[in-house]
Formats: sequence, C-alpha cells, structure tokens
Amino acid sequence: MSIDKKAAEILIVDDQEIILRLLEETLKSEGYTVRMATNGMEALESVDKKQPDLIITDMLMPKLNGCDMVSKLKESSETRLIPTIMLTGLFDFEHKVRALEIGVDDFLGKPFNRIELITKVRALLKTKAYIDQLEDAETVIFSLALAIEGRDPYTNGHCQRLSEYGSKLAKKIGLDDLHIDAVRKGGVIHDIGKIVVPDSILLKPGKLNREEYEIMKRHPEEGERICKPLKSLTHVLPIIRFHQERWDGTGYPDKLVGDQIPLTARIIAIVDFYDALITVRPYKKAYNIQESMEIMETETKENKWDPNLMKVFLDMIISGEIDHHISEIKPIIYDYS
Repeated sequence: MSIDKKAAEILIVDDQEIILRLLEETLKSEGYTVRMATNGMEALESVDKKQPDLIITDMLMPKLNGCDMVSKLKESSETRLIPTIMLTGLFDFEHKVRALEIGVDDFLGKPFNRIELITKVRALLKTKAYIDQLEDAETVIFSLALAIEGRDPYTNGHCQRLSEYGSKLAKKIGLDDLHIDAVRKGGVIHDIGKIVVPDSILLKPGKLNREEYEIMKRHPEEGERICKPLKSLTHVLPIIRFHQERWDGTGYPDKLVGDQIPLTARIIAIVDFYDALITVRPYKKAYNIQESMEIMETETKENKWDPNLMKVFLDMIISGEIDHHISEIKPIIYDYS
C-alpha cells in the first residue's frame, strides 16, 4: 500500500507562527494534509491522538525541544518509524550529531527552500510507504505462524502464551521496549520454520528417530530464512534462530554456550519449556505446576538453562505474576552451584 501525497498527513512543529504558516501553505499547495503544534509537548499529544505520516519539527522550542520530542517518539515501538525532518537555523555540528543519534531522518535549514522541502518530504513519504508494505508482509508472517500452530491441536494458544509469558519476564528483568517487542513477537513466530516439518513428525506420539530429529532440527534456520527479508523483524531473528540452544551447548543449530545465546532467545526458550511441561503433547502428559517447576529446577542444576533467568521466572510463577493457581506451589530453595 502506497501513501498518496493527497492523503499523506504531515505534522509541523515550531514555536514561530510565521514558520508554521509558511510550511502549512507550502505543503497544502502540494496536496498534503497539515496539522500544527507549537512545541514538543503539543506534538506528542497530537501524535498520541493520531499518528502522522511525517513530522517536520524545529530544533529549539520551549517546554520540550525538537530533539527530546523525537527521542521520546523513537523510544516507543508504536511511533519510532514515523519519519522526521529537523528544521534548524543552527550550524552547530554537535546539535546535528545529537539529532542523528536519536534517529532524525533529515535536516532542513531556516529559512527553508521550497524545492528542497518538497523533495525531502516526497522521499521520506516514499520510504514510509515501503515500511507500511513491510508491516503488511509482517502481518502475513504472523498469520502463517498461527496457521502452523493450528496444525497441532495439542499446542492451541501456545504462541500467545509464550508471547505473554516472555513479555512479562523481559519486563521483569528490565529490558528496553525494543527487546520486549522482540520477545512479544518472537513468542508468536519462533516456530515458523516448522512449515518444513511434516505432520508425521510434528504430531508423532512417540520419540523421534535420528532421521526425524534431524528434520525437526532444521526449523530454527528455516524460520530465520523466512523472516530475514523483513527488516522490521531484524530484532526477532535471534529468537527464531537460537530458541533451541541450551546453556550447556547441547542445543541447536549452532551449539552456543551460556551467554553466547542472545538473552531474548533464552527468555523464549525458558517460557517455551514451561508451557511444554504444563500442557498435553502427543508424546507426554501435562504436568501440574509443582511438578513442572521441580523439573525446571532439576534441569537448571544440570546446566541446561540460564540459572539467573530461571530463578526470576520461577519466582514469578510462585508470586502469581505468571497466571496460574498458586495454592499448589511450594517454595523452592535454589541451589545452582
């Protein structure tokens, strides 16, 4: 889906009335819809009500300056992809470096040149259209992942639970919004590579033989291959590829050891293990919460799982932060030495 210039909505932010009116007149003459704000705080409130397709903002303003306003937008997964042009009369190298570091896409000097303004606006809106197309493709990927999950009646709701459990654990240990978003998405699409695994293997009630296991082991790499073209999923790729790695190096596909395994992948691996224990699978019964926690503790002592991360997760189960009946859970004494 492309952004037609007549439909594109641009938010302009400046504390000088004359600049706002000149920008408004220029952009409207090109067919764009224009909204205005006089400082960064007003701009954030405007974006919160409705996201624009592009923001043009002054650098120095009262209440909240342009750099701080853009920085707040870039911190949120909901707004970080909105393209921004920074208007400034400053020729100070340090200010431009600061703006680039926080993610400003382009600059425009004051007083602005009409042709330069329109050229930069068109270029960034074209980029925004490509991003929107990637988001549409991302939606297809998520639908495919849920369809693959639907092949196995024993894993109904598995992806959503992993997304929820993983996000809670990621927040608990203080990960930033980008990595929490990676875990949330990774919980849903981590097993998308199982599209290459036949039902005869995926739904086999007994233990897989060597040949079948080798086929199953292909799914992390296949999942990475499927999702790699989507730049919007770059931060999720480590989860897709490495969620079957183990702390002691016995996992696959790369036999990573300890903290060589990306933290987001370790999070999904642990919550995946937990969900597999508490649910019925073709090859096993469902364990109750107490049994599941004891198995997880035992395997952590055997060096299969990140001990610090596992301790946090088990504490969350006991405290009720992971939604389950906790009356049957006894306190666990941790000893991973």
